[in-house]
Amino acid sequence: QVQLVESGGGLVQAGGSLRLSCAASGRTFSTYYMSWFRQAPGKEREFVAAIRSGGGIAHYGDSVKGRFTISRGDAKNTVHLQMNSLKPEDTAIYYCAANTYMSVYSGEYEYWGQGTQVTVSS
Repeated sequence: QVQLVESGGGLVQAGGSLRLSCAASGRTFSTYYMSWFRQAPGKEREFVAAIRSGGGIAHYGDSVKGRFTISRGDAKNTVHLQMNSLKPEDTAIYYCAANTYMSVYSGEYEYWGQGTQVTVSS
């Protein structure tokens, strides 16, 4: 059974930082792209960042470039999202997702986590 489990969300003031983690299990993800999406109330799910689990370049959505960093964890099948200089508009539920190819479209992803809430206060 494939599972993606996010952790690290919470409440932070504008300008602060948070680090999200995603642990994947249930299959081999070394060839998969591990990605982060986010969804704010009343808005569509938005691509945040992606990286190939086995290594490779990172991809970022325009709204987070220069502030967020995605990386592979030391533990197998884990990825992190370091979020710096957070803004109130970053408030959303953040989801980890996995897919066999890189895509910015959430509908194309095969596996999803349950999400973790990130709230940035002004």
